[in-house]
Amino acid sequence: MKKTPATNNDIVVGGLTPLTTIDYPGELSAVIFLQGCPWRCGYCHNGHLLPRADQQDLSWEQIVAFLEDRRGLLDAVVFSGGEPTLQKGLSEAIREVKEMGFKIGLHTAGIYPERFQALLPLLDWVGLDIKASMSDYEKITGVPGSGKRAWQSAEILIKSGVDHEIRTTVHPDLIDEQALIQLTMELGELGVRNYCLQECITHHCLDVKLHNTFSNITASSFLTPLSQMISG
Repeated sequence: MKKTPATNNDIVVGGLTPLTTIDYPGELSAVIFLQGCPWRCGYCHNGHLLPRADQQDLSWEQIVAFLEDRRGLLDAVVFSGGEPTLQKGLSEAIREVKEMGFKIGLHTAGIYPERFQALLPLLDWVGLDIKASMSDYEKITGVPGSGKRAWQSAEILIKSGVDHEIRTTVHPDLIDEQALIQLTMELGELGVRNYCLQECITHHCLDVKLHNTFSNITASSFLTPLSQMISG
């Protein structure tokens, strides 16, 4: 029997999106959602993926069988979560999928910089969440020191040369316009040139106090000066 990441319960699948055009820019992709995340961001809309569950409805063997059937139909596979770098078997899983001929994308919050750096040679594209300026991170994640780790991952990614997108989820109760301007300046200074703002899906927030709050913070009149900060 071929050893797979699931053999030792080193990878726990939380879900699968069989086809998407938005999770890896320019590529037809499937998204594998991996279970577990140590942060508790109030605006998280995947709360069911946060626990590091031992039981799973979808096995890694089922994922592999699905992807075998999609050879020639899909361009890429994206590992998402939760926080995929939490999984011990992630590098094995990526290698197995890459051997099938798929490009590999990763969605991550940069929680584990050393693990992230080790994975980069296997990746074709990364979507990295930078939630705030370093000093404001704990307000969002609930975890001390989280900002330092995320920003370290951002530096590693910029230096690596791997194709990427830096993203910030915007909820007006957690990051206001002034904070977003400051964050954008800091990202520009770091060398970020591909930056995306994501409006919060407020009706699915982990923190119910954040539900149904709306803002025009991503209006075009506000985005124009931000884009100039990034483009340099």
